[in-house]
Amino acid sequence: MRLAFEDVSYSYEGGEAKKRRGRRKKDAARQADWGNAPDAVWALRDVTFTVEPGEFFGVAGHTGSGKSTLIQHMNGLVHPTCGRVLADGRDLAEKGVATEVRRQVGLVFQYPENQLFANTVYDDVAFGPRNMGLGAEEVDRRVREGLALVGLSFDELAERSPFDLSGGQQRRVAFAGVLAMEPEVLVLDEPVAGLDPLSREEFLGLIRELHAGGRTIVMVSHSMEDLAALSDRILVLSEGRVFRLGTPAEVFADAAALKAVGLGAPAPEAFAASLREAGFELGRDLYDERTLAADIAAQLAGTPVAAAPDAAVGFAALRAADAVIEGGGDDA
Repeated sequence: MRLAFEDVSYSYEGGEAKKRRGRRKKDAARQADWGNAPDAVWALRDVTFTVEPGEFFGVAGHTGSGKSTLIQHMNGLVHPTCGRVLADGRDLAEKGVATEVRRQVGLVFQYPENQLFANTVYDDVAFGPRNMGLGAEEVDRRVREGLALVGLSFDELAERSPFDLSGGQQRRVAFAGVLAMEPEVLVLDEPVAGLDPLSREEFLGLIRELHAGGRTIVMVSHSMEDLAALSDRILVLSEGRVFRLGTPAEVFADAAALKAVGLGAPAPEAFAASLREAGFELGRDLYDERTLAADIAAQLAGTPVAAAPDAAVGFAALRAADAVIEGGGDDA
């Protein structure tokens, strides 16, 4: 499924905006789109982009930049004050379209475990498929497959209360409930927020696997490292507007610009920038821990550290490279 945002703006002060939205077909004047009170808060302003089928699309931005509002437009939970959101060319604001699209675009909120409500894991995961009007046999198949996808045992957990599970297991159950609807697109709002390091890595691995299996992923995250490692493209929002849109290398090329809107470059890329300023020749467009360690080690291997552009930086770089290599790529 292809999702397209066309000049989308959204204000939480919706009364007058809704009236003007209804008049838009009769009035082509652009100023009619901005009909709220002069001091209205616009969560989104003139946002245009597409999410292509099979893409891993990252969304970043400072707190209050409009990220959560943006993703709620993707399956029609909210509709633009002006502009359009299209799913395979169909306007989600048209009657009945959003209901259909919600079966194909699964939205997982931050801390989805807080949305668990049923007496058993089975009933929680089955809730979505049952609401789709599916038969008992098909519901059962989807519950089993949903739990399997998130690495949970049907036999061990299906009849247990979700509230007796660990926090990581609860999040997986909530995620399984979305997967049981078999959506083409998964929209994830800070999916690893609050998880311990091991659960965090396991959950990111699950997301990688789902994407590798052909699902489109839209992921909101405050972790620039995660977005750089996983995304095909990244959208950066600032005060409700598109600030940057491009590949990770393109988005993180200007660390100073990102810093101005409250974001940082991934740690390896920020470190690489510091080394470049100290005189190191590092030519890759975007670094992760492994590639940075490899390039530092290669450059220093035949050069006395004291002869490096900055001896202190050279020693630090060599230690960082050694730590990353010895740790197999884990954070040092």
